[in-house]
Amino acid sequence: MRRIWDVGGQADMLGYLKGLLGHDGKFYDLLEASAMEARESAALLVRLMPALGSPEAEKIVGDLADRRRTLKRLRSRIIQDLCRTFVTPLEREDIEALSSALYRVPKTVQKIAGRLLVCPPEVLHDVALKQVGMLDEASVIVVTLVGSLRKRLHGERIEAACDKLQTIEGDADRLVGDLLASLYQGSTEAKRVIILKDLYELLEKAIDLCRDVGNVVFHVILKYS
Repeated sequence: MRRIWDVGGQADMLGYLKGLLGHDGKFYDLLEASAMEARESAALLVRLMPALGSPEAEKIVGDLADRRRTLKRLRSRIIQDLCRTFVTPLEREDIEALSSALYRVPKTVQKIAGRLLVCPPEVLHDVALKQVGMLDEASVIVVTLVGSLRKRLHGERIEAACDKLQTIEGDADRLVGDLLASLYQGSTEAKRVIILKDLYELLEKAIDLCRDVGNVVFHVILKYS
């Protein structure tokens, strides 16, 4: 009996130390789950565009709110575990910065969805579809980059993914510049200008946030290369 108790006690102690030292992969799990929630938010926005004006749109917006709540819980868990873990697999400030950047993606996407839901159908512009597509593409790259941290991938693959994010962000910036120029210089009515400007800039911000995630990952990888 004593031997069994000792083995069980050792196992419990090893489990406790494993968690304390942060070697059980929990931070990678939480960050990867956060990246997937950000990705799902972008995918839901793609689904929302053709569903506007139908009952399905309300359900999709509700699903987006669920994604944000889930990511908020993941972020809270990361903060709690940072306080409870003595040694972390990545530097604490990097984990915090990445968690913060990931959380802001669904937060911004939810704002975009809210604008789309109340926007008059005749005001919506097809160009917004192009921005949503850019965001969707950027979110896929985000999942790949965050997953690379656990694998400690280096080299051309990661650099290419980061370059792709930068390209998407640059294209989105130029697109917004062109769109705003057409709104300001054309004969568009004031209400339409205000609505579209707000929508374009929110979509640009969401893409910028994906770029920010990529920057954090790239800097972390450089530290450990």
